[in-house]
Amino acid sequence: MDKSTINNILDVLKKTYPDAKCALKFNSPYELLVSTILSAQCTDVRVNQVTNELFKEYNSPDKMVTLTEEELSEKIRSCGFYKNKSKNILNTSKYILKDYNGKVPSTMEELLKLPGVGRKTADVVLSNAFGIPAIAVDTHVFRVSNRLGIAKGKTPEQVEKELMKNIPKDMWSASHHYLIWHGRLICKSRKPKCEECPLSPYCEYTL
Repeated sequence: MDKSTINNILDVLKKTYPDAKCALKFNSPYELLVSTILSAQCTDVRVNQVTNELFKEYNSPDKMVTLTEEELSEKIRSCGFYKNKSKNILNTSKYILKDYNGKVPSTMEELLKLPGVGRKTADVVLSNAFGIPAIAVDTHVFRVSNRLGIAKGKTPEQVEKELMKNIPKDMWSASHHYLIWHGRLICKSRKPKCEECPLSPYCEYTL
């Protein structure tokens, strides 16, 4: 896809979703990290409901590690995969306390060392907590990017690399949010609303 078409797509997305931002509610990098771990296979709405209660008492690594895996599992049960998420959150909290003086690291390399943290989670934290340009590829970004033709790839990492190559760096973080909201509201998995889509003139899926 040529650069002018990509720029047109970005312009339309910007006008369509001017207020697009991270749907997870957080007050610190640590809260966002925990919320993003919880968001795997779970809606942001549900995560926000759970963390609204959880973070009242356990909003830092030192407070979180006072819980056992079983206790944390009960608090996050409705997010699904709660046993594995509980284990990862507690191990990550211990790691942050031990190796990073209780503060969430701000580089991709360091974040990927944390238990339960993959590229998507790391990108979300870098972009939204630290203001570092990044494109987190979740199911929405992956689907919309491939359908549009703005980035082709069989894996999230391939799509991430293509998006980073095709989109100006200062637009990475914003584009991530635009693509997510477009996937949620219009370019849905099973029944995309192509007849309502403002990107139809540019979309390979429609054409």
